[in-house]
Amino acid sequence: MQEKKFLKLNDIEAYRISFALSNSVWKIISSWNNFEKDTIGKQYMRAIDSISANLAEGFGRYSKKDKINFYRIARASGYECFDWNEKAKVRGILSQEQYQLIFQDLQKLPKAINSLIKYTNDSLSF
Repeated sequence: MQEKKFLKLNDIEAYRISFALSNSVWKIISSWNNFEKDTIGKQYMRAIDSISANLAEGFGRYSKKDKINFYRIARASGYECFDWNEKAKVRGILSQEQYQLIFQDLQKLPKAINSLIKYTNDSLSF
């Protein structure tokens, strides 16, 4: 008889992308001056960190409804990050290359989170 495989947090594509992205953004924001960190940096960092944090919290919840609620919050934080990324680019805080790399990962997240929500809806009965 084959052993049942349980899903682990690091098996979730959206979590892997958002966790790596938050660490990349951390390195970038850490190099900003105090004014940039205090105005955009802190809010951007909270938003980007909350994506993987909410995915992790949702993963740890028991009911399907609770899980999906946290996944939706994570998705919303991802959209918030699009705004912070744009502001940082327009204000000359991010280089074009930094902006593009972050933007590419942010574009992957809604689809990955929606897939996680669908999987959760389809796989869990409670």
